[in-house]
Amino acid sequence: MDKVKVGLIGCGMISGIYLKNATEVYKTLEVVAVADLDLQRARSRADEFNIPKVYSPEELLADPEIELVINLTVPQAHASLCLAALEAGKHVYVEKPLAVHREDGLKILELAKSKGLLVGSAPDTFLGGGIQTCRKLVDDGWIGEPIAATAFMLKRGPEVFHPEPDFFYQEGGGPMFDMGPYYLTALVNLMGPIRRVTGSARATFDERTIMTGRRAGQKVPVHTPTHIAGVFDFASGAVGTIITSFDVWGTQLPRIEVYGTAGTLVVPDPNTFGGPIYIRRQGETEWSQVPLTHGFSENSRGIGAAEMAFAIRNGGSHRVNGELAYHVLDVMHAFLESSDKGIHVEVSSYCKRPEALPMNFLK
Repeated sequence: MDKVKVGLIGCGMISGIYLKNATEVYKTLEVVAVADLDLQRARSRADEFNIPKVYSPEELLADPEIELVINLTVPQAHASLCLAALEAGKHVYVEKPLAVHREDGLKILELAKSKGLLVGSAPDTFLGGGIQTCRKLVDDGWIGEPIAATAFMLKRGPEVFHPEPDFFYQEGGGPMFDMGPYYLTALVNLMGPIRRVTGSARATFDERTIMTGRRAGQKVPVHTPTHIAGVFDFASGAVGTIITSFDVWGTQLPRIEVYGTAGTLVVPDPNTFGGPIYIRRQGETEWSQVPLTHGFSENSRGIGAAEMAFAIRNGGSHRVNGELAYHVLDVMHAFLESSDKGIHVEVSSYCKRPEALPMNFLK
């Protein structure tokens, strides 16, 4: 198939792995341009990965050669840039979350539908070998019928490693919107959509101190909750528990566990693409490590855009789609809404459980 011509906007930290994989691994993508508000940063990425065109964001959107825009801007710019790309007649793949606000997420989906364009959104880690192996175990009945799941993401905030952590503490940031998409997307992939949530949230500290880079010692104000605990009901009837936090120094809790009528599955870190995976089935006294059944177990960021490009050329649906991303966005907002109002919140959105990935995908 002919490769899909890609323009990437946002040449910050995460762009390096996207460009590496898009130029070296994925045969469905051809990156022809990069753009950033900081043109020197864009030029540096272009030189690093031999990208022929360096643009401002507006110039990139005006280039008729570009078919797919990969949007790696900060969350507050996700919606406006996605809408501009769609208005320019281009498919768009965006880093998580799809948007900061529900209404903007819906605008993206509606505009894409009206123009016959595709929308995709990170995280795509659930397409990696680790979680796809877990999906196969669940689908093949290794733990029986899933009845519950837990998800825990507890650590100190990104001010300890990121030189520009401000956006993590604005609306659309915090541990739920930054890291929650990995956990919730993985669980929807394993167990289906979510119908109701209950949550409690707090912002523990009014400000954070940057600990690395040229701004070390500067204070960052906090405008979003930094510790969120929730309980949620899957449409299937299974019950989930989640905690996301930027307020703790360490934990020994698992990342994700899925409990079934016939066993327990330990799912690997959903911010990665590989293992390890452990299972303990009814009647067993020891845990067994499960070998991976699928590829893409290394850092495969961009696989969602590569799969989307395959759909652009061949028709059909793609797994890392806008409906899935909007459902996760809706669920995350529901946790905060539940905490604010002190009520259960019914989730109004719905998405199909993504199809399992073939073991030879993109090979």
